[in-house]
Amino acid sequence: MVSKQKKQKNFSLREQDPYLAREREKYDHPLPSREFILQQLENEGAPMFPDELAALLDIQTDEMSFFVRRLRAMEREGQVMINRKGAVCVVDKLDLKTGRIIGHKDGFGFIKPDDGSADLFVGEREMHKVLHGDRVMFRQVGMDRRGRPEGSIIEVIERVNQSVVARLYCERGVWFAVPEDRRLNQDILIEPDGHADGEHGQVVMVELVEQPSRHKQPMGRVIQVLGNYADAGMEIEIALRKHDLPHEFSEGALEQARHTPKKVRKKDLTADRRDLRDLPLVTIDGETARDFDDAVYCEPQGKGFRLVVAIADVSHYVQPGDALDLTSIERGNSVYFPRRVIPMLPEALSNGICSLNPEVERLCMVCDMNINSRGEIRGYTFYPAVMLSKARLTYNQVWDWLQHGSEHPMLPHVQNLYALFKVLLASRNRRGAIDFETTETQMLFNEQGKIERIVPVTRNDAHRLIEECMLAANVCSADFLLKHTHPCLYRVHEGPTPEKLEVLHGFLQLAGLTLPGGDAPTAKDYAKLMDKIKPRPDAAVLQTMLLRSLQQAMYSPDNVGHFGLAYEAYTHFTSPIRRYPDLLVHRAIKAILQGGQYTPPQTWAALGENCSMTERRADDATRDVDAWLKCYFMRDKVGEVFTGKISAVTSFGVFVLLDDVHIEGLLHISELGKDYFHFDMQRQAIVGEKSGMTFKLGDALAVKVVRADLESAKIDFVLSALPKAKPQDAAEPAPRKRRSSKKPAEGNDAA
Repeated sequence: MVSKQKKQKNFSLREQDPYLAREREKYDHPLPSREFILQQLENEGAPMFPDELAALLDIQTDEMSFFVRRLRAMEREGQVMINRKGAVCVVDKLDLKTGRIIGHKDGFGFIKPDDGSADLFVGEREMHKVLHGDRVMFRQVGMDRRGRPEGSIIEVIERVNQSVVARLYCERGVWFAVPEDRRLNQDILIEPDGHADGEHGQVVMVELVEQPSRHKQPMGRVIQVLGNYADAGMEIEIALRKHDLPHEFSEGALEQARHTPKKVRKKDLTADRRDLRDLPLVTIDGETARDFDDAVYCEPQGKGFRLVVAIADVSHYVQPGDALDLTSIERGNSVYFPRRVIPMLPEALSNGICSLNPEVERLCMVCDMNINSRGEIRGYTFYPAVMLSKARLTYNQVWDWLQHGSEHPMLPHVQNLYALFKVLLASRNRRGAIDFETTETQMLFNEQGKIERIVPVTRNDAHRLIEECMLAANVCSADFLLKHTHPCLYRVHEGPTPEKLEVLHGFLQLAGLTLPGGDAPTAKDYAKLMDKIKPRPDAAVLQTMLLRSLQQAMYSPDNVGHFGLAYEAYTHFTSPIRRYPDLLVHRAIKAILQGGQYTPPQTWAALGENCSMTERRADDATRDVDAWLKCYFMRDKVGEVFTGKISAVTSFGVFVLLDDVHIEGLLHISELGKDYFHFDMQRQAIVGEKSGMTFKLGDALAVKVVRADLESAKIDFVLSALPKAKPQDAAEPAPRKRRSSKKPAEGNDAA
């Protein structure tokens, strides 16, 4: 029993919490802050049981459950650990670190430490305790046989896999599920009568009722039967759940969307909103586009041009902290699958009031630019406006007009845009932006929803025209925010890492080429080399290596410039319907125009990390779907022979991109011939030790399809005829024409 005097002393201690004011702002009945709890634990110098700590801090009986909840939250965050005896320990005193588990399909894994230090290897036995994505407390225990630092999992502090998408199986009366995500490398036992109406081989959602441990497999029950593996659209249903893509709007978001106005109201036309309804703005998009978030207009102005880029004013309808805003943060961006879109915003906005449809009034944010005859932006203004698009045009339609003419009344305006495009393109070339030339592909589907054929899609000057207009507006938005010292998310793209640059220099040297700039090349250096290699028969191979040397673009509040586009500052302003960073930029610009500052509920750094993550998540999901569809397409082509080119070289074989069907598969190293083959990273080749047989990036091969496995979404080839041996000192890679369904890293990062 604590004496009255002791209790008063403890109450005084609790009142000494330096973060008490902050806690009072957040809670009606504040508890001691996390920082203060840690401080008291450190002052004690030894682990404390929760009731001892509660007595020290004068936690009342009715507060105890909330206090224990706070301790558990601190444990999940890796601040404290509750040991086997139930005592609370300060993690920093235990020489432990926290990190996240990265699983591997072969059973082992890695720990990615929260402090950014090097990853640690985790053996298969240790991985039995956890699943991919779990957060753990760990200790380094030495090195494995390959000299990698190895970690031991001390405590699992967060289980992230509550439900997983899996294939359901029954063997000898035992039901189990195999996760679709191969990084979850443990079968899930299904509890008795827990398979619902699922049948052997079906795709299901499994809720985990028991997490794995060293001696026990995870256990779960089926909560949803998605259907059979080969059902139309199943590949997308799997990808949505495998990558945790939010695909159902909350009731709050749907309710807000239902109550969003269907047309522009008089009260929306405030004094600061300019009237552009008579300006002949037009949208130019692909044939299948349904959401139109940008419209353009151009007119000659002296020796230069006036360019107006009008962007849907999504920020007028989606306010910070409302239901649509919360769902937009969660989604981060729209996700475009073949024949299906998972939009960032409900259709009432994305295809309705926020889409710049023709002949209807729409609110917009405008970047109004003056551009001189050299393509330099001499001035710009931002303002909110109301507009009325005069036409919905397509890229192919515009390109046809520009080549053959048209009677359409919008042709003169399109010709003005094209004249500006030529000026902007010349400026781009002088600036030294990298322009990777690729041929994208499009899947054409039959009535059953499966691929009928895959065709190349060539970008024409109408695509590039819109791209240059969007680039100009994005650059102006970055400059505007910098001038007003307003924080925001920049689209940043750093130069090549020293490691990637070393590989590139080695490869170019073998091809008789040099990348200017030494250890610090600029985008202009890359562009010069691109121009130099264009006439060469191996240009596509060299371009691939240049592309692979670049880092991935991301969103960050720290402006480090955009290497690929050769801009000192760059933001995304032009697609707020489908990208959350653009919506944030709109809010920041509006705040400046109104004489204030926009402060988001999260830090800008956290928002940047989230938006970069959702972008990568979408890329991974669409890549999975594309791979599965292509694998399904190749199922009835097993045994057929195709010609192709080596598109990638690895230590375990080469990937071959087929010429006519534009599909990639693996030619395993064991199928290259009777020899010991070795991977030469610098030359991007696999070389036979005895025969001298060399398989290089870009080499032409004839291969036979031997396997198209839907479960792994992998296609395997064998050589249909053994190529002639090539000397190991061949200077130039063989000719290759690259066709890819993937966009370049940042060469076309405009929209």
